[in-house]
Amino acid sequence: MKQTIRVTINGRLYEEEVEPRILLAHFLRETIGLTGTHVGCVIGECGACSILLDGKVVKSCLHFAVQADGREITTIEGLAKDGELNPVQEAFVKNYAFQCGYCTPGMVMTSHALLQKNPNPTEDEIRKALAGNLCMCTGYVQIVDAVKDAAKGMKNG
Repeated sequence: MKQTIRVTINGRLYEEEVEPRILLAHFLRETIGLTGTHVGCVIGECGACSILLDGKVVKSCLHFAVQADGREITTIEGLAKDGELNPVQEAFVKNYAFQCGYCTPGMVMTSHALLQKNPNPTEDEIRKALAGNLCMCTGYVQIVDAVKDAAKGMKNG
């Protein structure tokens, strides 16, 4: 039996009927059409599906869509404003912090959340925050550099 949920995604309110068992990651991709949230392992290990749920990083493969009812979601598509990349997105591009790009949305969302909470993280704090996100191409050095660069840019901007 389907259930109606109301959820705000990237500032827009959606009211949708969903099967109670549909994962939030699949809801975002297949129902809403926001394909920036990637589905990797589906067991919460890789972090490719990381989004912000009420401002907190969560792995959308570990949540059902019905659990988002009445809540606010930000996906990778929601970070850019008026066609301008978010400072974290800009830093990832500038620092070549992606190779295949599969992990990038989750890395960017996790990095963004870190910098919202801690605008001046140490390298150890960055690495700890990103520990739940895997990069199979081993671009970690560039990713950490991008987060450091974003932190500097956010202070200056």
